[in-house]
Amino acid sequence: MTVIESKQVAYSVEAGLDQILAYMLAVPQSQEEVFGMITSGGSFIFIKLVKGNPPRYATSDIFDVRNRGNELYNVLRILKCISQLARSEQ
Repeated sequence: MTVIESKQVAYSVEAGLDQILAYMLAVPQSQEEVFGMITSGGSFIFIKLVKGNPPRYATSDIFDVRNRGNELYNVLRILKCISQLARSEQ
């Protein structure tokens, strides 16, 4: 399961962390791991939530398409890996 949250460009992608964690915790209990992404259109951050008692989460670095190397390719690579994980769980 993947949860996506988008924020206006004026906000940091980190501003959506509380909200996306709440969405991720609401995913049915059958999912032990939930992946998420917050984007402002130009910046991206990925989150992995492992349900348990207590639940734990980790965040990726912030990827920005305005960086010299255009990190959009890294974002697309991560999304591809997440989609492959989601398909293997079905």
